[in-house]
Amino acid sequence: MPFNTDYSTDEPARSGIDQLAGATLLEFGSAWCGHCRRATPLVQDAFRAHPGIRHIKIEDGRGRPLGRSFHVKLWPTLIFLKDGQELSRLVRPTEASDIAAAMAAIDPAGATAA
Repeated sequence: MPFNTDYSTDEPARSGIDQLAGATLLEFGSAWCGHCRRATPLVQDAFRAHPGIRHIKIEDGRGRPLGRSFHVKLWPTLIFLKDGQELSRLVRPTEASDIAAAMAAIDPAGATAA
């Protein structure tokens, strides 16, 4: 499951997200957001050690129900899920180590399998 470079405008239903099995990074943001662009290489780098994590990158904004259901207020917001349950989140991350630690929590075998 590779790192996604583009934000999708087709957002899945919250019920579908809640039923996902395994490790998932749900990323909310926008292509024009400066904070999102700065975080992109940090997220991409963290995926090198955790290629098995599902990456769902959603374009967020006013009236977007999935972001509202997760109470997203700032971009990027990274939500780390295990079997559909939120274990942690990072808002406007600036350190690759923070992203890597959150990924390791949802995919502990990932770094050793890479």
